[in-house]
Amino acid sequence: MTRETSIDELAKQLDESLNLDGKHASPEDTTATADEDNFLEELSDGESTYSVPSAVGSLSSDDSSDDDIGRVKFIGPAPPLTVHRPSLPAGVTSIFANTASTIDSIAEMINSGSAKNIIVMAGAGISTDAGIPDFRSPGTGLYANLQKYRLPYPEAIFTIDYFRRKPKPFFVLAKELYPGQFVPTISHFFVKLLAKRGLLHRHYTQNIDCLERVAGVESDLIVEAHGSFHAAHCIGNKCRKEFPQDWVREKIFNDSIPHCDKCNSLVKPDITFFGEGLPARFFDLLEGDFASCDLLIVMGTSLQVHPFAALINEVQSTTPRLLINRERVGESKTRGMGFDFDGSFAGSMPHRDALVLGDCDEACLLLADRLGWTDELLGLRAAFIDKQKLEHI
Repeated sequence: MTRETSIDELAKQLDESLNLDGKHASPEDTTATADEDNFLEELSDGESTYSVPSAVGSLSSDDSSDDDIGRVKFIGPAPPLTVHRPSLPAGVTSIFANTASTIDSIAEMINSGSAKNIIVMAGAGISTDAGIPDFRSPGTGLYANLQKYRLPYPEAIFTIDYFRRKPKPFFVLAKELYPGQFVPTISHFFVKLLAKRGLLHRHYTQNIDCLERVAGVESDLIVEAHGSFHAAHCIGNKCRKEFPQDWVREKIFNDSIPHCDKCNSLVKPDITFFGEGLPARFFDLLEGDFASCDLLIVMGTSLQVHPFAALINEVQSTTPRLLINRERVGESKTRGMGFDFDGSFAGSMPHRDALVLGDCDEACLLLADRLGWTDELLGLRAAFIDKQKLEHI
């Protein structure tokens, strides 16, 4: 498969899945509506189920192609979303005007201007539709796929002491994950759209894939809490010489382990390994950022890694929070710590946590619909695909 062919096919898949005449439903999706102004909504057992238009379906790695863009292929729509409808204790009020559909209340907050300093916290779940595996999914996650490297334990590949002794497994993996091989997802372009509209205060990400940057989010709006491939340094304690990304990429793709030309120590992309401190930028910005946040959106993360996971508690006690994830995570066991989707620990404070269960891209499409931004969101991704196509002709 040529690079040009793979780009053409990806663009064709995008056009077919967008179906810009308004008929978003695929032949297999009997629940999806053909009217782009309405979504199928069922209210039952405290939940709202939505069938949303499939913009790009899922993207997965295609091992049969060595092409950068050609390693991505369309594999169909994600399951319907479930929007949680809270069952509040007697006497507990909610910050959401419409608790039967908190997603509509959040859209109204944004459209009315009451939410204009939005922070997005993101994990691997926003990148899985780009073909990048997450870390912990059984059987398909990154850790589950590392057995071929014969590591003493999966996390060793991201442990600084192990890297110093045996760097080869990391660089083999880095070749598979390196930026430039994956197309940003709808979730990344939703973050870009927030930035374009002047609503994104900051984007905090656990991901090292740089897909926010690829989607066009400016560097000053991004905090890569666990580092990224964007820069690289010598790991020698007395050296720390910086190396350009292109130089490191060339070494990695030539199956060569990069060494410093000054002290001969290993050169590592600025990814935060276990045993290393988080980037100074993370700590420099978080206090001011979260104090001024008026809407927190958390997407695609297990909230198992600290200190990132604890950031959800850093916003003001009245700041609305939205979790978009395939499963419930980060829930309270005591007042003031974690999410409280049903107001169980609210007391005299208003309930302020909303939950959308399902695929991050589908949830972003649903929120974009409620905001009236669907065409703009899909247009951002379509323009990106068109640009990629032209650059690879």
